[in-house]
Amino acid sequence: MAIGAIVEDVGSVATLWRFPVKSMGGEQLNDVEVTERGVLGDRAYALIDRDTGKVVSAKSVRLFPKLLDCKAVFVEPPIRGGDLPPVQIQFPDSTTVRSDSGEVDRVLSAYFKRNVTLGRVAPDDFTIDQYYPDVEGADPAGNRDTVVAQKLGAALFAELGMESPVPVGSFFDVFPLSVLTTSTLAQLDEVQPQSRFDQRRFRMNVIVNTERPGFAENDWVGHELGLGKGARLKVALLDPRCVMTTLAQDGLPQDTDVLRALVRNNRMQVGDLGQFPCAGVYAVVAAPGTVRIGDRVVLN
Repeated sequence: MAIGAIVEDVGSVATLWRFPVKSMGGEQLNDVEVTERGVLGDRAYALIDRDTGKVVSAKSVRLFPKLLDCKAVFVEPPIRGGDLPPVQIQFPDSTTVRSDSGEVDRVLSAYFKRNVTLGRVAPDDFTIDQYYPDVEGADPAGNRDTVVAQKLGAALFAELGMESPVPVGSFFDVFPLSVLTTSTLAQLDEVQPQSRFDQRRFRMNVIVNTERPGFAENDWVGHELGLGKGARLKVALLDPRCVMTTLAQDGLPQDTDVLRALVRNNRMQVGDLGQFPCAGVYAVVAAPGTVRIGDRVVLN
């Protein structure tokens, strides 16, 4: 199927998200600026554990169980070509601290009871402590109820001997942008109505309102998505899901059955890496542009 010709009008942009601080609650927006590096300001900051040198992630459930309870927003909208504005972090008790405060590291360290710093650049050896829940089939390597040191970002691709789609120093796990459809959420609701498949569990940049039944994104890999009048994304890979989808946050309960539902209903081969429970897709930016709620989305 040749890239370039419109194949399918798949729907419209339903929701847009930006996550200024990795693994903290993010911002739901009416429009975003998509640059060559993804949504402007997305995953701009992350906590770094000074004692281990590892990047802090909500996947490090045992060390940082309260990370998703914090929310991060830019104090003013980022502007393409300009310096990123400071971020304000809000704790569950509604107290706040700004990234440009001289007290930010002390406040964050006190809250998490770990020696952390708020970083703008990922270490060259970008590594997290990833917890694998006790879910059969969730990890092709067979990890269950254990913590594994996991390289991410440019460090992961260097380990794999592959060209990285994200620059050294960025805090993206694998690719700069992620997309999920309402069809996938509806399908999961249908097969497991007792769980809450809220879009916040999946931490995607773009939620596309679609009518096609089932896991619509599974057929998108290798094709392009056009969003609105200018932005284009090349769909690179299905998005393997992990413990993040199961964690409690902002009114959502902890629910390991979310991941089990994906294992049962959408366990897919991901490149040469094995079979993973998947929901949504990763993408790289083929052409930058502004994306707005309601923009049409076409598959090329």
